[in-house]
Amino acid sequence: MGRKLLLENINVPGINTFEVYRQKGGYRAVEKALKSMSPEDVVEEVKKSGLRGRGGAGFPTGMKWSFLAKPEGKPRYLVCNGDESEPGTFKDRYLMTYIPHLLIEGMIVSSYALGANTSYIYVRGEMMPQIRILEKAIAEAKNAGLLGKNILGSGYDLELYVQPGGGAYICGEETALIESLEGKRGNPRIKPPFPAISGLYNCPTVVNNVESIAATVPIINDGADEYAKMGIGRSTGTKLISASGNLNKPGVYEIELGVSVEEFIYSDEYCGGIANGKRMKAVVAGGSSVPILPANLILKTANGENRLITYESLADGGFATGTMLGSGGFVVFDEDQCIVRNTWNYSRFYHHESCGQCSPCREGTGWMEKVLHRLEYGHGKLSDIDLLVDVSKKIEGNTICPLGDAAAWPVASAIRHFRDEFEWHVTHPDEAMQRNYGLAHYADPLPKPEGVTAN
Repeated sequence: MGRKLLLENINVPGINTFEVYRQKGGYRAVEKALKSMSPEDVVEEVKKSGLRGRGGAGFPTGMKWSFLAKPEGKPRYLVCNGDESEPGTFKDRYLMTYIPHLLIEGMIVSSYALGANTSYIYVRGEMMPQIRILEKAIAEAKNAGLLGKNILGSGYDLELYVQPGGGAYICGEETALIESLEGKRGNPRIKPPFPAISGLYNCPTVVNNVESIAATVPIINDGADEYAKMGIGRSTGTKLISASGNLNKPGVYEIELGVSVEEFIYSDEYCGGIANGKRMKAVVAGGSSVPILPANLILKTANGENRLITYESLADGGFATGTMLGSGGFVVFDEDQCIVRNTWNYSRFYHHESCGQCSPCREGTGWMEKVLHRLEYGHGKLSDIDLLVDVSKKIEGNTICPLGDAAAWPVASAIRHFRDEFEWHVTHPDEAMQRNYGLAHYADPLPKPEGVTAN
């Protein structure tokens, strides 16, 4: 059984309450940071741990903190991004629901490190139960003297607020989130300036994901060196994975980075294999925005090495044969699933959620949805497949925020790896309405790389 840092006490009855969380050692990190460490010490500890942003981009958290401007007379803000809404990702909601004080504790430690005296947790508007849970946890912490004025007699003040989101996926982008937090429409800002210089109310601001902030608690409790011992290379620590799709045991798992994809999917410790005795056809490894891979490329790299759940191993091969860890939204498709239909479904989501600011995204996502609908429902042409590739290239890299890339990559990768299934929808439209393409060759062993000979 792998070591757990965030979910170690998740099954303890009452762990969502302050009393039980405290009994299990909760808020030790706050005591340690405020009583024996300077803010700079906390930043250095997080940098040394190698923690990378758990929301998708994977940028080193401590380095992001060190970019925060510190002009005299201007407040600084920490904003927690709890606007989780990407299809296939639900680990932050799980953490906020079942162990909210871990996030509150992480917010206090992180705010102290950044010199923020007012911080916000921005939660997707539809998550009203989680908003109420967090507000209750904040009230409990405040009653215990862990929030408000002069926390634990340290002289440090912090007010923490929960802000319901605007109900749009785009508000998960940090500058759109800041706009929404200021009461405006959640449109992404042009960068620079970056939030570290001019963020919330034009003040220096750091925006971090829920899991990233929660991970600062074990880093401060146990030390950066202990945290960095877990994982492989630049992928240190643990990661929450939201596992869904055709699995025997879908759910939220905390893994030590470096577990192989095969072990995660097939071992009883984690997902327990493919449901109903079926064979695996494809996997989306990091939430709906990352490239989809067929079964034979998600289990092994193109060089024949085991594919590991790390930032580097999942990206091995670039977009030609690799993917991304992203937010850790692991969606598994069995042999009965249709890749064309799934790609159309994702494109509907991104078209609906485009803020409309940038023409390539506003128009391109609509075109992709229409063309994919044609292919799925038997009215497509072979030229539509290249049209989709062309449209995705025109969106990628040509928008203010990453939503354009997030819409383009699933379409481009689906055609790259499953082109024959798309062509079959054109050449066999009536049959495609009656049945799915099936597993075909997508789970076949990969050919040995050139230069590798059998013993």
